Amino acid sequence: MILSRLQSLLGQINDVEPPLDVSTYLVTDAAAVQDWQQAARSATDETLYLREQGDCLELSLYVDASVLARLEAADPFERITDDNLQDCCTALEGVSHLLYMAWNAVRGRGVSLLELETQAEVDKFAALLVLAGELGDGGAEELHARLFGYVRFADGLSAEQLARYQAANRFAARFCGRLARRWLRGSPPRHAGLFQDLRQFYRLPHARKLACASV
Repeated sequence: MILSRLQSLLGQINDVEPPLDVSTYLVTDAAAVQDWQQAARSATDETLYLREQGDCLELSLYVDASVLARLEAADPFERITDDNLQDCCTALEGVSHLLYMAWNAVRGRGVSLLELETQAEVDKFAALLVLAGELGDGGAEELHARLFGYVRFADGLSAEQLARYQAANRFAARFCGRLARRWLRGSPPRHAGLFQDLRQFYRLPHARKLACASV
């Protein structure tokens, strides 16, 4: 399953053991989450739903079945193209949200929505670098421009949601740009340093993570 493979990839990049199996929490039927989407005032191809019940955190990840079908037909592990890039970003974002929320929950750490979105943007950049085999300067700069420079936000967002997504994009763009300049310029690129910084960033608590990304 494509989401399980993306889960493994993000686990390897961030050097974390995923605390759950994404397939167990996956919902792909839009009709099944219609009421949830109305309550959340959103209707997107990917949404993480969560509910706190006492000491328990209930999680469900919705990724539309059409996204997964297109990714199975155009496997991003074989090749990243203009045709599968957006669907791959959608899937990566959902997997990142679920794993990061669960990873922090088992450690008793809360996660803000801005922190969650910022980590997902960083995860997408890192995973796409690996998938595209672009761990050199030119490819990293092009990917950075595509992910952060030409972004378009969904219609119908509230002012609060739009501000959060814009901030997450801005913070992740700064952090990922800094990584690319530090580790991927020159020949050969220094991949060990890149992954070390990504893994340290993943583990930073809320305030330090956002401070690091906003520099």
